[in-house]
Amino acid sequence: MIARTSVFLAAFVALASAQSQWCGKNYMATQPIVPPGGNFPTPATSSSPLLALRCGPAIKPYLVSDAHAGTKGAILVDAPITFSHIANAAPIALPGHPSSQKLDVTITLAGHGTLARASVPLNASKFEIPFSLSGLKASTTPLDVTCSATLGKQSFKASAKVPFLPDNTNGSVTKLDMRTGGLLAKPATGADGPYAPVFPIGFYTSFGGFLADNLTALDDIKAAGYTVVHPIPTFDNLTALDVVVTRMQELGLYLMYDMRWTYTNLTGVTEEVNRIKNRPNLLLWYTGDEPDGWEDPQNATQLAYDTIYGLDSGYHPVSLVLNCQDYYFTEYSAGADIVMQDVYMIGNNLTFSSQWGTVCTPDYGDCGCDNCKGVFEDISDRIDSFHSRQQILGRELSQSVWTVPQAFGNDTYWKRYPTGAEYTVTAALAINHGATGVVAWDQPAPDDLLAAASALAAALEPAKAFIFSPEAEYAQSATDRVDVASWTVGSRALLLVTNLNYEAKTVPIPAALRAAARAELKQVLDTGAKIVGENIVLESVGTGAFILGR
Repeated sequence: MIARTSVFLAAFVALASAQSQWCGKNYMATQPIVPPGGNFPTPATSSSPLLALRCGPAIKPYLVSDAHAGTKGAILVDAPITFSHIANAAPIALPGHPSSQKLDVTITLAGHGTLARASVPLNASKFEIPFSLSGLKASTTPLDVTCSATLGKQSFKASAKVPFLPDNTNGSVTKLDMRTGGLLAKPATGADGPYAPVFPIGFYTSFGGFLADNLTALDDIKAAGYTVVHPIPTFDNLTALDVVVTRMQELGLYLMYDMRWTYTNLTGVTEEVNRIKNRPNLLLWYTGDEPDGWEDPQNATQLAYDTIYGLDSGYHPVSLVLNCQDYYFTEYSAGADIVMQDVYMIGNNLTFSSQWGTVCTPDYGDCGCDNCKGVFEDISDRIDSFHSRQQILGRELSQSVWTVPQAFGNDTYWKRYPTGAEYTVTAALAINHGATGVVAWDQPAPDDLLAAASALAAALEPAKAFIFSPEAEYAQSATDRVDVASWTVGSRALLLVTNLNYEAKTVPIPAALRAAARAELKQVLDTGAKIVGENIVLESVGTGAFILGR
């Protein structure tokens, strides 16, 4: 996917002579078919069980004020038993069934001693071990933590970096909650208040010709219920940028700051980070925009990440978006706390490129959606693959995943816009598969798309209490191409259901939720879905969100 608007088409034309590949594939009719390479390696299998011990901080970063308030820190431990040689996998002898075995885990801090001990079940995921922040020394250098585990006479180790920072007296702090993948932040206005979950929903938003020239557009964005604005560079007019970001702060809108054109120039990164880092409404940084498609240097995202952390001390997470289905994922995703995906499969021919007049295969061509099949499942497959790769690499406790729904059309590969209902399917499906942020490309957009995004934003306000609850029991399933996910907290649950079919469907309420549905039911999102008895009735590409129980 190369050109999405006239701006990006112009950028591509300017670069065409220098780059004639996308995701490593030749795509011009005059070029030969050459396998692109860069595929994510399949781990070797093991004939005997392995333990892939991992650990990491529950919250990134912890602050001195957390210690003063008596807030506990926590280390998350994953202890999967696997038959694949994934990161940190080591042979383990199991005297009985894994479900009956527990590891004795000790958390130690270099130069400090033991922080905590706990018994952790084998196959545990995000097992939380609390520890005291009191007495630890804050530093912009993360603490080196070792997680040692024993099972009988067998020993295993994993390490983690735990950020424990001085309070940021010059700007904001955004915390990444690795228990849920969600963000915690204070109010975007800069007013004092507690850290609270933020579900980022909004649009990549044109700066030149839109925000820079029409400040009241931000009032409309706020009224629509979006929480984040992602202005699209270039920012040639820094005075206008200052005015826009200030108005965003006044309205309580968070900033997602984009360095797509400068992130490979570390001098430029330094200038931009120092200009923006003290903004009270800064939520996160954004570096590479499809660096895998453009085939940027494979270490570029990591270099930018390290530079940003050196300048901003880790007070705000770093994000990027990957476009390719499978092209040097390990390298490009290394430079991010949040990895986004932007599958755009609506309105384009996925087998023959209307832009270049060639076929599209895993080895050749560009149809605007890399290795896609043209079904909504392209989105969930991509997100699931991201999560799987993070687990294989041992990054599941340090990275989260967001989604970029398609909100554009009538351009290059994409012959039509998605409908509002289709936008909602793409966003809801991503959330059901673990996306914890929804930032669509792009605004301005048609009214029905904006209305659909506004309705989703309204639903996410009550929904985030479930999605971002560390106590939530999550379940996801699909029946007849109807995707169903639930987050259960105590006697109440959030149920999010989306129909991937262009025809009506009826599916049963999951059995575990039927009692809660009978107790009380509140619908918070309706784009063609209702509950009738113990069934969910959905229109063509209909989506519904319900809060069940009391």
